[in-house]
Amino acid sequence: MTDQMTIDIDELRKLFLFERLTDEQLTKLAGSGRVQTYGQDENIVCQGEPAECFAVLIEGEVQMISETVSAGTVAMPRTSQPGVYGGATSAYLGDRAPETYQHTLRATAPSRMFMLPAKKFAYIVAEWFPMAMHLLDGLLSGGRMQREIIDRRQRLTALGTITAGLTHELNNPAAAAVRAVSELRSLIKTSRIQLAQLAEDGIPPEKLRALIEAQEACTSNLGNQEQRSPLEISDAEDELGEALEELGVEDAWELAPALVNARFNNAYLQKIRNKVGEEHTPAALHWLAEAIEISQMLNEVTEATERITTLIRSAKQYSQMDRAPFQQVDVHELLDSTVAIFRGKVPPGITVVTDYDRTLPDIPCYAGELNQVWTNLIHNALDAMGQEGTLTIRTAHDEDEAIVEIGDTGPGVAEAIKDRIFEPFFTTKSVGEGTGLGLDISYRIVAGRHGGEIKVRSVPGETWFEVRLPLREPVATA
Repeated sequence: MTDQMTIDIDELRKLFLFERLTDEQLTKLAGSGRVQTYGQDENIVCQGEPAECFAVLIEGEVQMISETVSAGTVAMPRTSQPGVYGGATSAYLGDRAPETYQHTLRATAPSRMFMLPAKKFAYIVAEWFPMAMHLLDGLLSGGRMQREIIDRRQRLTALGTITAGLTHELNNPAAAAVRAVSELRSLIKTSRIQLAQLAEDGIPPEKLRALIEAQEACTSNLGNQEQRSPLEISDAEDELGEALEELGVEDAWELAPALVNARFNNAYLQKIRNKVGEEHTPAALHWLAEAIEISQMLNEVTEATERITTLIRSAKQYSQMDRAPFQQVDVHELLDSTVAIFRGKVPPGITVVTDYDRTLPDIPCYAGELNQVWTNLIHNALDAMGQEGTLTIRTAHDEDEAIVEIGDTGPGVAEAIKDRIFEPFFTTKSVGEGTGLGLDISYRIVAGRHGGEIKVRSVPGETWFEVRLPLREPVATA
């Protein structure tokens, strides 16, 4: 760091902070501060140290970094815009101003800074802009409180949406499992009666064993068959039903569907007759049909419980339960878990398409917070499309950045508001339908927490939100 001490008022006038000041004010300002030069990666102010200076960028590039208790290191995007500022920005609050710097301001390239002592900065604001000072004071305290309240409400709203979707998704397999178990009770009871009837009819043990082996062969065919058209299945049921009637089997047309589902045909029917004998064939076929239906019900219970397990795994992945806040993760797992949680909220007319670059390496991130970003972007895309459209999620990587894009076929974002959509409290939704903080939260998570970038490109009928995340872990604050 080197001092140049003085600055020309024309150079100060070029900075947007001071462009409206008079020559007299600029002269006083120039005499109150000094110019300092910083090398790359040199700290201009350090969080926690006494807040003694208000710093303004003249030329170069800087980055603001904050260490928080709950969120870890928060790094804002780098900026080279002359006039950006940091340091003792709240010095005009006087005794209520923080005594130490609330952030670190780091030069990310050789930079020149105008350093104004905090006391002189406070005096100038109070003396030159008394009304503005009171307004800023109110905005600072009121705005912070309002943002915290709405931020919490936004998270609760998102949680409610996700919970409703998850409950809907869990209800279907749970109801299927309950229904299948109820039918199983009846089928097992009937199967026991059929087996007892065969024993009473005097079927020899070796023939009973042959029947059980035939049942095992039939049930193994369930789910391992070539696909058949509804017409082919109907023809097979008619053919087998007629053959069963010829044998004098009661309720032949009720038995046929279960037997056909296990690839039972006339040739196999003849094998059963040969194995168990003519007199035992009707009762054996009744028991065989019951046994096949029991296996089908067990398969349904298995599928339903596996679906429930998958949904719970997705919910756990989404919430990042029992995991470290900052970790190396596969971003595709995060996206898939978010889509799974949303599945119950996607209208039937909307198609979800994923186009993943599987060569994308794991990324260092706060996984739970990124899921909040995907939730906000997907929710906005679904709202934009209404009942019909295509939601597309794709990934790629470019040198040292991971790229996630979420697109929709809604009406698009108007050019007039495209630059405002990341502003807090700005929303295009009707009153009561949106807080205007979803994209603001997403921006703060992507840019502030991860040092990444989020932007939008849109034309009527096609909107893409692009999120870029660094593939390398951020450098720790000195």
